[in-house]
Amino acid sequence: MGIQSTERAPPSRRQRATQRERYLFVILEGARPDAGGMRIALGALQALHIGRGEARVLRPGDGGIEILEVPDPQMSGSHARIVRADAELLVEDAGSTNGTLVNGAPVTAQVLRDGDILELGRTCLLYRELEEPADDRPRSLDASALAAMLPGFATFDPSLARGLERLARVASSPLSILLLGETGTGKEVLARGLHALSERPGPFVAVNCGAIPQNLVESQLFGHVRGAFSGAVRDEPGLIRSAHNGTLLLDEVGDLPISSQAALLRVLQEGEVRPVGATQVASVDVRVLAATHMPLEDLIARNLFRRDLYARLAGYTFPLRPLRERLVDLGLLIAALLADGKMGARRGVQIENEAIRAMLRHDWPLNVRELAQCLAAACVLADDNIITAGDLPRSMVAGAPAEEDEAAPADQRATIIALLAKYEGNLSAVARALHTSRSQLYRLMERYGLADKP
Repeated sequence: MGIQSTERAPPSRRQRATQRERYLFVILEGARPDAGGMRIALGALQALHIGRGEARVLRPGDGGIEILEVPDPQMSGSHARIVRADAELLVEDAGSTNGTLVNGAPVTAQVLRDGDILELGRTCLLYRELEEPADDRPRSLDASALAAMLPGFATFDPSLARGLERLARVASSPLSILLLGETGTGKEVLARGLHALSERPGPFVAVNCGAIPQNLVESQLFGHVRGAFSGAVRDEPGLIRSAHNGTLLLDEVGDLPISSQAALLRVLQEGEVRPVGATQVASVDVRVLAATHMPLEDLIARNLFRRDLYARLAGYTFPLRPLRERLVDLGLLIAALLADGKMGARRGVQIENEAIRAMLRHDWPLNVRELAQCLAAACVLADDNIITAGDLPRSMVAGAPAEEDEAAPADQRATIIALLAKYEGNLSAVARALHTSRSQLYRLMERYGLADKP
């Protein structure tokens, strides 16, 4: 793939602090979903001509025109163009064989509005108008330019990319980092990337604070000596010392019992751990990352989380966006999921336009984790190695009953119901079976309308 950046001269300091920038994002080539996406800055262009080519490339034309070529066999050589009309941008069909669709409907010419989905052949694109700092220089970017980035750090969203660049600069410092975000937004993936950037020689150790039985939290975190309690038949170092010289991720740190928080604070302040039953402390050098979907300020107000511990954990705070707010990265994420070999996809899998359109319209309540589950199931169900809308959950497809549109994936809801019955309403047991926290389980139950069930 090739690309030439489209940049404009930086605005003067007297201009307003932010300005609205216009972008066209290639989300997915249906015949090549593993190719990832692309970002095209439209602000400085008079026109963008789009058509079929040997490879995906953005190249300059004459008179402020740029040409996007896509190796899509169902796209015409000259398929469509985006042109400037005063303050508006119009998409025009250029007499293509298969037509140009906007939001699923064929058009000859139409003014573009923020969020419009364009379909040209087997390629789906998304038009966005994004608020950006006035002194930024919008530029085009292809997936190949992001290929070398660590998982969790690649994005086409300009403002998210700036935030991730700042986060990467913090990675090599000793600062504790607090990652905030909904379930499934990739907090652990980002934490692993931070560990890699830190170049600390020790291991990366992740622990889900909500998945540890409350009576075992201190033993598992801080370790214990032989005979400290019934069943302690040998000395155990604990998870914190296991991460010596490395990185410890405290996932769902909001679920950490208040009784264990003082000991964790000592680790952060003094670099010391006292194993359960020990009379001496042990020194430890560990970089702590914490992650949660819970509003820790609310827990502090309810005396469920120590303010001084929060201050230590939040040396640098980074919020992760839910997938519904970063749909420009949908193709990038799908390409990464297909590349890791865990989707069960056969070589050369393809995705039909209607399925891509449904994915772009879905609100993804469980974020990237839901996308991974959806894609894995679709790869298994796909006939002739082509994923259609029929291979997606019914709640994602236009025309499904309204009550299903508002529900989470049916298989997950059914799983929770079955586990509630199996464990006779014991939420802690159900949470352990799902490898999640009790609070997150209750949040899912509320979403699925199960919170009042016994």
